[in-house]
Amino acid sequence: MVSSANPQPEALTIVEAKVRAGCGRSMIYQEIQSGRLRARKLGRRTLILAADLSAWLANLPLVKP
Repeated sequence: MVSSANPQPEALTIVEAKVRAGCGRSMIYQEIQSGRLRARKLGRRTLILAADLSAWLANLPLVKP
């Protein structure tokens, strides 16, 4: 649920997470399977907390100049 004080949802679907991260669905699932990206289940839905997605992105390797 999105509140007016916080326009960004706390939990993202796989599709929302891939769009926000700028990668593909397969990459999201691979990262979940490897344990590098945390996900949660709500019934049949797989959800990724926005904080977990941000942490995963922050921990990606840096590009060397």
